[in-house]
Amino acid sequence: MRVTLWGVRGSIPVPGAAAAGYGGNTSCVHVTTDDGTELILDAGSGIRELGHTMVGGRRRIDILLTHLHLDHIRGLMFFAPFFDPQAEITVWGPPAAGRALRERLARYISNPLSPIDIRELPARVTFRDALPTGWQIGGVDVTASLVAHRGPTLGFRLEADGTSLCYLPDHEPGLGQDLTASSARWISGYGLAREVSLLIHDCQYTDEEYRGHRGWGHSSVSDALAFARRCGPRRVQLFHHDPAHDDPCLEAIGEDALRRWRGLDGEALIEQAREGRVITLAG
Repeated sequence: MRVTLWGVRGSIPVPGAAAAGYGGNTSCVHVTTDDGTELILDAGSGIRELGHTMVGGRRRIDILLTHLHLDHIRGLMFFAPFFDPQAEITVWGPPAAGRALRERLARYISNPLSPIDIRELPARVTFRDALPTGWQIGGVDVTASLVAHRGPTLGFRLEADGTSLCYLPDHEPGLGQDLTASSARWISGYGLAREVSLLIHDCQYTDEEYRGHRGWGHSSVSDALAFARRCGPRRVQLFHHDPAHDDPCLEAIGEDALRRWRGLDGEALIEQAREGRVITLAG
């Protein structure tokens, strides 16, 4: 499994030199497997550049949306394969009672927010709710579950080629509980992340910042580390960087997280997510 980070920022894109090191695009991760299956996790602004590498030739693309907050869908209208009649695209997203996914996304891909309507996209696009029983896309087994974040929000677990990936970009597992002491079955996202090869997890706030943002749906450094320690992944990417955190700030947060992780006797390789990073997972 090959994992490429095309957007690692949260809330809003951050242009300019101050964010050049870690990247300013919002959430987007591209996953490819040995059999050629292609999955895209979220459609933040990072999907625009990814799309330019995917134009031409008949291909199937699956986009898995964790939720419909703007920073996770703002790149959809700039994804070049949507305008390729040969492209076959399936967009998966969280279910919502009485509202089809296509209908919900049409509120964004329509006037006055978009110059064209969702029904005018030239590609062959299908919109589907994530299946609670799990499903298969090519050679990838996909599991989706609702997780702790404002609004219907999914976390994903992908398994292929003898490896596994858990993607939890917007997640607040520590809300109202002690992650070090709670029963595993009561921890949001635990079943998705348990013993994965790679965990990509929300770490938007420092512990001090989190005190003023409790309930907003994002993790502090302490909670991100506690969650990872309970789940036992082999590798961790701390993700969804706050737009106010420039490169030196993120460097300092990463160094502090690594120091604390070693103090917890954490065995996984833990890093700040960086736009453009390519991670190859081997079984």
